[in-house]
Amino acid sequence: MTAASELLLDTPVIEDGTALWRIARDSRTLDLNSPYSYLLWCRDFARTSVVARASNGEAVGFVTGYVRPDSPRTLVVWQVAVDAAHRGRGLAAAMLDDLAQRAATEGVREVETTITPDNEASHRLFTSFGARHGARTEREVLFHGALFPDGHQPEVLYRIGPVV
Repeated sequence: MTAASELLLDTPVIEDGTALWRIARDSRTLDLNSPYSYLLWCRDFARTSVVARASNGEAVGFVTGYVRPDSPRTLVVWQVAVDAAHRGRGLAAAMLDDLAQRAATEGVREVETTITPDNEASHRLFTSFGARHGARTEREVLFHGALFPDGHQPEVLYRIGPVV
């Protein structure tokens, strides 16, 4: 087991897309997107995403995000996932902090994400992120379950900021 501090936090490249898809699939928590979407994410949103690499270069965790087009000071975190062998060592928090720090240099001051009510790990991650950064954390339902065609749970919007 490798401590988070021993991993390289890096910008994803297209070739990481398959590993990101695998990590998301194996998480059994995230909504799994198509493999194609992870390849596109690594191409089009690499600047607003982060990948954690083991010493052999293998991707073992990631955070994907994008800057909201109508709110250029807001980073939306799409997915956070860590390979099972690397969980419980603070890697998700380290990746999120790294991404927020990089985004802040480009003017981002607020972080948003959505979390289903049953995802306790993500609730803890984003609540502690706000606390670490001395930022307010507001929560409200963004998408009610009835909006989804498949019985999906509601998505609760976390709005955290200002983050500097």
